[in-house]
Amino acid sequence: MDLFRLDGKCALVTGATKGIGKAIAVRMAEAGANVVVSARTPEACDAVAHEISNAGGKAIAAPCNVGHLDQLESLISTTTRAFGPVDVLVGNAAVNPYYGPLTDIEERAFDKIMDVNVKANLWLAKHVLPGMAERRDGAVIYISSIGGLRGNDDIAAYGVSKAALSSMVRSLAVGWGKSNVRVNAIAPGLVKTDFAKALWEDTEKSAAATAAYPLGRLGEPDDIAGAAVWLASPAGSWVTGQTIVIDGGITIASNRA
Repeated sequence: MDLFRLDGKCALVTGATKGIGKAIAVRMAEAGANVVVSARTPEACDAVAHEISNAGGKAIAAPCNVGHLDQLESLISTTTRAFGPVDVLVGNAAVNPYYGPLTDIEERAFDKIMDVNVKANLWLAKHVLPGMAERRDGAVIYISSIGGLRGNDDIAAYGVSKAALSSMVRSLAVGWGKSNVRVNAIAPGLVKTDFAKALWEDTEKSAAATAAYPLGRLGEPDDIAGAAVWLASPAGSWVTGQTIVIDGGITIASNRA
């Protein structure tokens, strides 16, 4: 099990106060990482950091709105002062302010989706990749979505941003691989989080969606967290440039929703 340990590693997780991000932060701390819990709300960051610390892990809160690029430098500085340079970056923070056909979206909403879901993740990488390359070790993990792999008339703009994220992963992996830096993405199916409530909280819709999944259930945050620990750990040391689909089988199902 040492293959899956992260002892002494500094892991920065954005969007880490609930859902998939929180699960990843908690599980990485359990694997021995020093975790930086980042999200927009200071109180929520504090709560998760305290939860990790109370369970015997090491964590600090570092509030940041990743949509504001000027805050990213402060986030990295706070992280470095507390735990040293970033060894593992998990880009989980995302927004989806628009539901509907792609051609009906307003410019402001489209720009917000792309700024938070794509640009912020690239700028975070720009901050941490050079240091990882210098140390010849590092892992960047982005949380994508099967929405970036499939057409969808409801979350189309969100899907465009996640497709862009997977493309970015491939290019960064090629560019930084010779320095032993790994860059990957995880593309979840429908996971029961607050972020995706509109897609699963309706009982009738949820039942129909669940029936379409070969494994017969929707995802839970821990279904994604384990894969993130794997990609960050020595066990994932030969994986780069990939978008790992974790979706209960929905993308291969003949009766998928």
